[in-house]
Amino acid sequence: MAWLDAHAPFDPDSFSAPVVGIAAALGVHDSGMHRHQRGQLLYTRKGCMRITLAQQLCLLPPSRAAWIPPAIVHRAVMQQSVDYRSIYLSPALCAGLPQQVCVIEVSALLRAVLESIAHAEFDSAWHQGKHAHLLGLCLGEINDAVRQPMLLPLPTDKRLAPLLNNVEKLPPQLQVLQDQIGASGRTIGRIFHRDTGMSYQQWRQQWRLMRAIELLATGRNIGYSAFELGFASDSAFIAFFKDMTGLTPGDWMK
Repeated sequence: MAWLDAHAPFDPDSFSAPVVGIAAALGVHDSGMHRHQRGQLLYTRKGCMRITLAQQLCLLPPSRAAWIPPAIVHRAVMQQSVDYRSIYLSPALCAGLPQQVCVIEVSALLRAVLESIAHAEFDSAWHQGKHAHLLGLCLGEINDAVRQPMLLPLPTDKRLAPLLNNVEKLPPQLQVLQDQIGASGRTIGRIFHRDTGMSYQQWRQQWRLMRAIELLATGRNIGYSAFELGFASDSAFIAFFKDMTGLTPGDWMK
């Protein structure tokens, strides 16, 4: 069966089939840094997952999927119960798919296709019949899907290491960061533009958005999230969220 037990070892590269799918529900879990030769589409049906890459932090909230191309080193961390589906595609099938990690919206069609692939037998015939049709739909939906702003590039400058030691902690205001690392605001700005393509303020706001989504997706209410993220009021948090996403927190979660 394709349902994966929480304690079962699993190596997608050990299979000969061009497509391998699994379904799983895990509690607190840390995969550790790893890579595989197959590309991976990781879809969360319920819960929220954080994926750490070499120089990026990726958030995978409910009903979104992360596309991870072959040979990309990554680490998946689940802080609470996460119900997910994962499919692994051979390098040949990945040639026409995005070459960078991205988070995509999951359409109703892609959701149904992923469910079927995840529960297919490992020795299914993917070059003919129903499974070939499912695979074609899946590849097309991945390429056509709307991408979500759930990736945060991380600065590499060693002076900013204290900022990244705890990625769950609200990054300080620029003036506070200047005092902490002994660098001017202009120097910090240059570092962030060079390493992330953003100003420090833009980077901090993107961090707040991703952390807000993570808090909401793991059951925190608006009041808790607003306080945790340094907003003066619930209304200020809601206004920020709507400005960044076009939706209120409640509408986004729906």
